[in-house]
Amino acid sequence: MRRTTLVFLLLTLAATLPGCAGDARARDEREGAGRGVRGAHGAMPPHRMRATLDSAQLRAGYTRAAGLPRLRSLLVEWRDTLVGERYYRGATATVPSNIKSVSKSVISALVGIAIAEGHVASVRQPIGALLPAETRDLDAARRAITVEDLLSMRAGLASTSFDDYGAFVSSRDWVRYVLTRPFEDQPGGAMRYSTGSSHLLSAILTRATGTSTYRYAQRTLARPLGIRLRPWATDPQGIYFGGNEMRMTPREMLAFGRLYLHGGRTPDGTQVIPRAWIDSSWVPRTVSPYNGHQYGYGWWSRLVRGRRVHFAWGYGGQFIFVVPDLALVVVMTSESDAVGRDGGHLRALHALMDEHLLPAVGG
Repeated sequence: MRRTTLVFLLLTLAATLPGCAGDARARDEREGAGRGVRGAHGAMPPHRMRATLDSAQLRAGYTRAAGLPRLRSLLVEWRDTLVGERYYRGATATVPSNIKSVSKSVISALVGIAIAEGHVASVRQPIGALLPAETRDLDAARRAITVEDLLSMRAGLASTSFDDYGAFVSSRDWVRYVLTRPFEDQPGGAMRYSTGSSHLLSAILTRATGTSTYRYAQRTLARPLGIRLRPWATDPQGIYFGGNEMRMTPREMLAFGRLYLHGGRTPDGTQVIPRAWIDSSWVPRTVSPYNGHQYGYGWWSRLVRGRRVHFAWGYGGQFIFVVPDLALVVVMTSESDAVGRDGGHLRALHALMDEHLLPAVGG
């Protein structure tokens, strides 16, 4: 009798959490989602899930989140169960967000799939072999830049992000613009964060697979994952933007993060992304001179109390956090149209993760 009463009390407490699983399930029914919030591999038994779930920390995290004026959504999935889901200031579960540079992590996944399918030989393959027409009249150093250099933002070419972004996306030929940027370091050297590097990867995918990056992503990633991938911006030559402007709902972002958490495998056992590619993507290969975070193949990472936190990061506060040690995936989306970069908002999001969400699940 005591055990039954204890379980009942725990379940009642969990149901009072803002955006917790029970609340999200009711919202699903109202919106006609029809699938509740069972995890990717079925719901975790309540007595196991709540053995270490700190409901007070989770509640405090959502209270803190509600006070962040630019935050639009916060989803927390632990052990394949959605334990928190909230939308703010007009955002809803069904409206996709511009995920900004989280798109770079998606492009990285597509490169890994293309290598597994044999369209690209390896990360060591030079772009001169993959973009022969675009690089024919360029010097040997540019043709020798590798796929890995682009993935890890170590191409050595001057950035096309930040103050140079406008000139890049206003140019008549984005690929040419990137390839003719001056060298600021040798390929494989220090990090030069550049959206143009990721756009070259989209051009490579287009040439190597014989189809558009969008159609390739639809076939190899979106359909197996069961998400909708909407067409996004293209350059003047029709190449889909490789590193910005993709749109996903927060739950679609969550599904992408869950795929990485589970080594590239979907609940039905389909290996969408090779496990080895995910492991390689999360290996730190350089460090940002701006924020000190480490960077792999399209993914950032940092250590929080000895635990490795990997994250896909988009301008303005778009995040997919994956913490393998804790079986945790967290999605945050933010209003991103404000003028200037809001470092305070980004720090607040990391603090929310470090001080509430990680401790809530034992981190």
